Amino acid sequence: MSESLQGKVAVITGAASGIGLATAKALLEREATVVMVDRNEAALADLVGGRAIAQITDLLDVRSCNAMIPEILEKVPHIDILYCNAGTYIGGELTETTPEAIDKMLNLNVNAVMKNVHAVVPHMIERKTGDIVVTCSIAGHFPTYWEPVYSGSKWAITSFVQGMRRQMIPHGVRVSQVSPGPVASALLADWPEENLRKAKESGSLMDPEEVADAVVYMLTRKRSVTIRDMIVLPSNFDRV
Repeated sequence: MSESLQGKVAVITGAASGIGLATAKALLEREATVVMVDRNEAALADLVGGRAIAQITDLLDVRSCNAMIPEILEKVPHIDILYCNAGTYIGGELTETTPEAIDKMLNLNVNAVMKNVHAVVPHMIERKTGDIVVTCSIAGHFPTYWEPVYSGSKWAITSFVQGMRRQMIPHGVRVSQVSPGPVASALLADWPEENLRKAKESGSLMDPEEVADAVVYMLTRKRSVTIRDMIVLPSNFDRV
């Protein structure tokens, strides 16, 4: 049976585009209040209003990242849902990237997620309720040799999320992840154009709304049920 999201307060990182934006729209349609977190102030300005609230945060800036949850709690009375969705991507051979790119990706895909969860957990424990969802990837379940740096970051997230899920059980806080396959979003901006074209033509890319639907399903289960991970793939994706 589906539970209502009416009146819930959700925080979504990376909310100005892609999966984050699609999920924000889906939660707003279900009458939740959504704090849309992104570093792109101009993009957020065109998206917020009413129950959609802007939070300008650069998750790669230590001070900005650490201030995110306290600043949000000055704007809303509480946080029911934290959806850590922001991330970046490195594909290809390890030798084709740089130490700087590796640092940036791990700081966003892993460190920022851990810090955001660390910041919100005391608030949710005090309230004895809450949902934490993280965007992982099919790459966090399979040794994707064509993107080992990205895959490594998502394996780390799978371990972190599933460990935190167990820690939070006594506190009434659900922790879960959604693991998409390839999504047509800015995350694949560095894919060669030919690869993108072939993937779209073959039906091996899906729209962000498909992932948003999965997140909504997870959040609307009754509190006695946790969807610990949902893998969502384009039906024609055959690489795993």
